[in-house]
Amino acid sequence: MWVLLGIAVIVAGFVLRFNPLLVILASAVVTGIAAGLDPLAILAAFGKAFNEARYVSIIWIVLPVVGLLEAHGLQERARGLIGRMRGATVGRFLIFYLLARQGLAAVGLTSVAGHAQTVRPLVAPIAEAAAERQSGDLDDAEREQVKAMAAATDNVGLFFGEDIFLAIGSILLIKGLLEQYGISLEPLQLSVWAIPTAIAALLIHGFRLWRLDRRLNRAERP
Repeated sequence: MWVLLGIAVIVAGFVLRFNPLLVILASAVVTGIAAGLDPLAILAAFGKAFNEARYVSIIWIVLPVVGLLEAHGLQERARGLIGRMRGATVGRFLIFYLLARQGLAAVGLTSVAGHAQTVRPLVAPIAEAAAERQSGDLDDAEREQVKAMAAATDNVGLFFGEDIFLAIGSILLIKGLLEQYGISLEPLQLSVWAIPTAIAALLIHGFRLWRLDRRLNRAERP
């Protein structure tokens, strides 16, 4: 039971609002010591985990590319593009992005879009430009709401679209968990039953985006 001290370290660290990376590192060290591992074994475990998950660091390649594009006017170009499109509203644009995000995630392309790759440099600025064209100048609360809705659209599209793909980690996790309770299901069955959930998420979030359009419509603003 002493190995559970690592969980206590995580809880205490988050409650005290310490740096999350330091909290997780301290929790791993405490867990290793409680399990009877010597310092070299703990260090070796860190090295093994880093080597096996080194693909995670690929995101750091994306960030300077995005920064370079932004420095050369990527956001301004995106805002200008939506300004030339007739009938474009923030709700319609985000519904289109939601459909694209869900469709790509459903075929396993979960890394094609994302907060760092598309939401911050493209989706959020385009949504803001569309909202400004609908309502004129936005106040701070409205601007933050549009940004939040752009980020939420990416989350909803990914979360409810990826389970349709057979070889995604979440499907394999669900399959393994159900087997522990004697329920045997094939990944295809889980994927098929994820389709109604994805459709429901599309309709519900689409309705939220439609309501956002109505709130931003100049004719309906108080």
